[in-house]
Amino acid sequence: MTVSDSFFGTDGIRGVVELRDVEEDEAIRLIEDERTLTPAFMRLVGEALSYTQPHLPGDGSVVVVGWDRRPGNQALVRALTLGLRLTGSRVIHIGECATPTLHRAVLVFGARAGCMITASHNPVSDSGIKVFDTFGYKSNRAYEADVSQTVRQLAEEDRDVDVVDREALSEPDEDRPQWSETGHRTWLAERWGQFESMFGSWADAAPERFASPFLIDCANGFGATWLAAFLREHGVDCHEVSSPSAVLNEGCGAGDLSPTATWTHEEAKASPHQMIQALPSAPEGQLVAAALDGDGDRCLLVQATKTGFAVVDGDAMAAMLLEAAADHPWSFAASIESDVALFGHAQSLNPDTTCTETAVGDRWLSYALRPEDGGWLHGSTLPTCCGIEDSGHVVLPAPHPSAPDTWSLVGDGAATLCAVLLAAANRPGAVFERGHKRRVSVRDSRRERWTAASEVFAATRLHVTAALEAEGFAVEQRHIEGEPDLLLIHGTSKHGVVSFGVRNSGTQAKTSLSMRLSRALDPRPFWAIQARVEDDLVNALTAP
Repeated sequence: MTVSDSFFGTDGIRGVVELRDVEEDEAIRLIEDERTLTPAFMRLVGEALSYTQPHLPGDGSVVVVGWDRRPGNQALVRALTLGLRLTGSRVIHIGECATPTLHRAVLVFGARAGCMITASHNPVSDSGIKVFDTFGYKSNRAYEADVSQTVRQLAEEDRDVDVVDREALSEPDEDRPQWSETGHRTWLAERWGQFESMFGSWADAAPERFASPFLIDCANGFGATWLAAFLREHGVDCHEVSSPSAVLNEGCGAGDLSPTATWTHEEAKASPHQMIQALPSAPEGQLVAAALDGDGDRCLLVQATKTGFAVVDGDAMAAMLLEAAADHPWSFAASIESDVALFGHAQSLNPDTTCTETAVGDRWLSYALRPEDGGWLHGSTLPTCCGIEDSGHVVLPAPHPSAPDTWSLVGDGAATLCAVLLAAANRPGAVFERGHKRRVSVRDSRRERWTAASEVFAATRLHVTAALEAEGFAVEQRHIEGEPDLLLIHGTSKHGVVSFGVRNSGTQAKTSLSMRLSRALDPRPFWAIQARVEDDLVNALTAP
């Protein structure tokens, strides 16, 4: 089975939730043709996950299931649980949680796999599933292809279940609804101490670097009930602006923030985003707020500027972390959408730091940082490894709950915030000279039209190559594991570096075009190239 036959995208399966009963072949058609997710499809996924467990590392049949706050999730969880239990899995529910909480639960309960029911930053009309293995890593392409193929095979079989059994098997073997908040808070407290050991104590923080109160926005999600209180317990004067009783991701959270967004004071006051609207005037350079996304696995900060405010993206947060512990060499990974100057900056801080460019998606950051055997990291102190995306995914080591000197890798927005606050409070202040970056999207694109074998792919490659060569660049096409349909053109000259990328979103009906440039380059001719390609792709990918 090819990647294009898989139901999985960049980060799991996602779709608009529809709760009506449908036949299984119709459920497959709906997810493929209309991006619509049904309980019938989730039952198929549950059965397929049990049947394909022998392809996962570890042993046993325990599967931990958690979910975020979406109106259709309870029905999807019941359908998934039914499928899992019908085929021999032992299912533990941990209730509403963040995606990193689910990662932690897999390790605590010694599970063979974990399932997080979420669509991350997507609207609450959407949901989906992310799958984790026994080490807490997200599923790989090969396993996702196995699951997808098994789903298709199961849909051709007659597997009726009587009503009584259906009701009983839709409930978990073990229900632990109170575990998530307590488990995550305890875990975060342990990590706070480790971050203080690496970056410095909050007690030594320079108060002028942070607004008081510092605003927290947990996207009306899991962290809205406890994260601000946790930070206050550790000395951070902060206030939560979102509410657990409001709609997840609606007018709030990191999902509504572009990594390059800026606002004047007037624009901020008029913003529909509740955190941006609430930002206080502050001295230039002061950190004033932070936002997590709906499922809590990424974080973006906001900083005051001379005229208003600007997002502090994943690239800038990584620079803070590496600067604050520059006496250690780091294993550092960043996605193809990060600033082209970032790797050079990382190695200027410590020449022994190793850098790896990855596909988009935090699982690829973990894959780049983990040991070759695909297991855990080992060491008596917090390993100096970090993976980032400019969107705010930051992958850092986390202590194993029961194995001493053992570390997993996880993206946790709450932990990212803790680490960055401590690093910003204590960093020496090296300047990260950023390059230029601009990303645009072709919305409502027919993503199936953009593949490495398509005519529009070939035409775009030729056009960009010729345009960059005309500007005096030596050009090469780069290939990145996990992105078979990515067009990545890299150009170098004596004046600097340019990188042009086109890729389909794995979670939404859009195709993105990114241009990244060295700081010394005049961006105007490159923006013109990007605009021409955008026009061509709109015509090719959105026409009926």
